[in-house]
Amino acid sequence: MFQGMRYVYEVYKEMSFSKAARNLYISQPSLSAAVKKAEQEAGFPIFDRSTSPIRLTEPGREYIRAVEMILDVENGFQNYINDLNGLRTGSISIGGTNLFVSFLLPPLLSRFTASYPAVEIQLAEASTEELTEKLFAGQLDLIIDNSRMDPSVYESAFVCEDHLVLTVPRTFPSVKKAAAYGLTAQDIRRGLHLLADTPAVPLEFFKEDPFLLLKTGNDTRSRAEKICRASHFSPHVRLKLDQQITAYNLSSYGMGISFTGDILINRVPASENLVFFKLGDKDAARSVHFYYKKNRYLSQTVRAFLMCGRDGELLP
Repeated sequence: MFQGMRYVYEVYKEMSFSKAARNLYISQPSLSAAVKKAEQEAGFPIFDRSTSPIRLTEPGREYIRAVEMILDVENGFQNYINDLNGLRTGSISIGGTNLFVSFLLPPLLSRFTASYPAVEIQLAEASTEELTEKLFAGQLDLIIDNSRMDPSVYESAFVCEDHLVLTVPRTFPSVKKAAAYGLTAQDIRRGLHLLADTPAVPLEFFKEDPFLLLKTGNDTRSRAEKICRASHFSPHVRLKLDQQITAYNLSSYGMGISFTGDILINRVPASENLVFFKLGDKDAARSVHFYYKKNRYLSQTVRAFLMCGRDGELLP
């Protein structure tokens, strides 16, 4: 029944026969014929071709779920075989949002590839929602994220803490009002915002200012809204953005106030146009973890990478 499942799965991922055919390096008629044959063997249509883009039928969704289970088992067995080769071969697939792929993964990947140059590394950059789907489906070995993921489904390995601070253009009049609480980028890098005797700024200073928030569904956006609600105001949102780095850069040009993690501030050039303020709310602190699927074979390759991500600390 599952002959040709890789062809079917590629069409499912792209929801397009033409794109899937390009990915598979075959002609579209050949792909269509292979999928049609798979549907005949299954005894039902997998795709509803009457819509644009195409979509799965109800039995098609069950077919894809079964395919993902098969691929997960295959990947686990391949990891076992790779382990027998002692990391002389193998691969690891890692996903993360733009923030983590850009600022946390590079030094870890550099350290890992220096020790295991023959291991193939695949990176996926996407939203947390998309990455979680790929991890669950077995398309990724690991994702790095600051979300809280279901512990009954996923295991985790701690990476670091991230602390949100308020990032305010120096030209805003509110900066003068809150001058006693202001911090520089150098102060953040020295960790002054983490000290108990560093006072948190009252957000009432900034109630009338424009804010640059990330789009709904992003963890930083959710935390920013909670922090503002706790201070009894709703921010005036000038722009809704996809990336934290974009909000940070726009803040440096005076467009509005943003919420920025110290992970980013510690890794980008300091801007003299910005003043930072400690946030006292508990939602300003969050943990970053590597997540991997529970009960899935954890290959030696993945374990070795996680050790790099935790400064050599072994997994439990």
